Amino acid sequence: MNQAQCTELFRRLRAANPQPTTELQYSSTFELLIAVMLSAQATDRSVNRVTANLFPVANTPAAILALGEEGLIAHIRTIGLFNSKARNILKTCAQLLERHQGQVPHERAALEALPGVGRKTANVLLNTAFGEPTVAVDTHIFRVANRTGLAPGDTPLAVEQHLLRRIPEEFLLDAHHWLILHGRYLCTARRPRCDECPIADLCDYRASAATA
Repeated sequence: MNQAQCTELFRRLRAANPQPTTELQYSSTFELLIAVMLSAQATDRSVNRVTANLFPVANTPAAILALGEEGLIAHIRTIGLFNSKARNILKTCAQLLERHQGQVPHERAALEALPGVGRKTANVLLNTAFGEPTVAVDTHIFRVANRTGLAPGDTPLAVEQHLLRRIPEEFLLDAHHWLILHGRYLCTARRPRCDECPIADLCDYRASAATA
């Protein structure tokens, strides 16, 4: 995919969805942090079911710490890896209170220093909560970037860096959401819905399939 096709790809995604956002439900930056931590190897829908019950009870670091490990697990046990997630969430809440006055930090290094928070989670927070032009490469974006030829790479970091170089500045803030939604609903892992895809004619996957 050349640069002109890359620009056209994002023009079409923007036309189809001018104001994309996360499908995680939250009402504060802290709630978003907890939701993203829970979303690892889980669907946004399953996380939203859990947080719909958790957040009315505890939606601050102090309130979640007051639940304790058993109390938190009781709310999140339907989510995969709930034991380790509960431990990391409690450690993160303690660190937020000890080092950041209970607030979610805005800096990448401080975010990545939180237990259970890696580069992908930090990028989601920086982009969605703080409006920074970052791209959090999950399995959907990794697949779309490689399959389409938009930004091939062997690792999530390689794909992220390639995307940041290629995506025109006017699209960069929302690119994360466009790509993840495209991968979730159209460019799916097993059966990509190419016949419904608005960028099929720009995509290397469709071209390679046609010549196979």
